[in-house]
Amino acid sequence: QVQLVESGGGLVQAGDSLRLSCAASGRTFSIYVMGWFRQAPGKEREFVAVISSSGGNTYYADSVKGRFTISRDGVSNTVYLQMNSLKPEDTAVYYCAARRGTMMFQPTLYDYWGQGTQVTVSS
Repeated sequence: QVQLVESGGGLVQAGDSLRLSCAASGRTFSIYVMGWFRQAPGKEREFVAVISSSGGNTYYADSVKGRFTISRDGVSNTVYLQMNSLKPEDTAVYYCAARRGTMMFQPTLYDYWGQGTQVTVSS
């Protein structure tokens, strides 16, 4: 089992950058695929980015490709989401999630979730 705690959210202006962090507990962090998802008010939770357990493979939603970068640090058991060129439509609560096995885009296929961190981008 793994526990996840996100941090790094905040209020920024369009064009700014933020880096979200997700700290994972436990000694088995390296076996988990890690994903970032987001949920805006009145909308369903959507996929943002995913990174393989080894860190060697990543995938991004088209809406963030080229602006966001997911990475992981096996020493600190942390996964990051670097967000550049932020847009008002990026405003949402951002969640990190973990699963064993292959990389997936559907949030229902993830077993463990953090509490979320709010990102608000003003125009």
